[in-house]
Amino acid sequence: MQQIREIAASRNLLWNLTLRELRSKYRRSVLGWSWSLLNPLAQMAIYTFVFGLLFGAKAPTGDPSGVTTYGLYLLTGIIPWGFFALICSVGLQSILSNTNLVRKVAFARESLVLSQVLFCFVQFSIEMSLVCLVLLIAGSAILPWLPMTLLLMVLMACFAGGIALVLSVSAVFFRDLPYLWTIINQLWFFATPVIYDPKIIEGKVPSVVKNILHWNPTAVFIRAFRATTYHGTAPKFQDVGVLFVAAIISLIVGLATFNKLKRRLAEEL
Repeated sequence: MQQIREIAASRNLLWNLTLRELRSKYRRSVLGWSWSLLNPLAQMAIYTFVFGLLFGAKAPTGDPSGVTTYGLYLLTGIIPWGFFALICSVGLQSILSNTNLVRKVAFARESLVLSQVLFCFVQFSIEMSLVCLVLLIAGSAILPWLPMTLLLMVLMACFAGGIALVLSVSAVFFRDLPYLWTIINQLWFFATPVIYDPKIIEGKVPSVVKNILHWNPTAVFIRAFRATTYHGTAPKFQDVGVLFVAAIISLIVGLATFNKLKRRLAEEL
């Protein structure tokens, strides 16, 4: 509880740090915040060309939306995954990139990580607005499921934020972590059905591996996001329950780990 009170007491700092990130993200860039839309669209175009055109990958038919466009299927996976990966990436560096602030000022260090989560959430909201608009035009009945989509976004922010808290404080003590995380991130990406239909692994991997891949939290998130957007229907109740539990556990573990190690941050930096 004391940790929560410290974060609450630093809410003005948290808000200012978030505004700083929002203002500086695309400063002096010609296209500005348009890059937050162009990057996932470029990824979608590349994966569509490589896997859709060259390898003949097909998207499952949206049920009940009837959408069959492989590019839209990719988009509904790439953007949520990008949100998760971005939070972990910028969160990991949040303490190391603010060394002087941590050394000289007394405040809730968690604010440095949480401000990155809020910043990424704003960018994610812009990207998801584009996804919803495109899928609405494509014929998906997405409007009734917008509240559920927003809930999934919040749960994913909590899940990724918990991981970012662990990564940020661990990177201070283990400086090879950024390089190791790059490898882990790549493995995790391909363990998550972002660019492929999970049905293609049927009969190709042992049942244990299949179950691990199926209940991988990011895979469940992608499955739930695709339900509300690509398919235009409710995600499975079991999936939503798993995501609630994963988000809560991740956040609790993240805060506990950060609280245990933050007292040594100044001397380690």
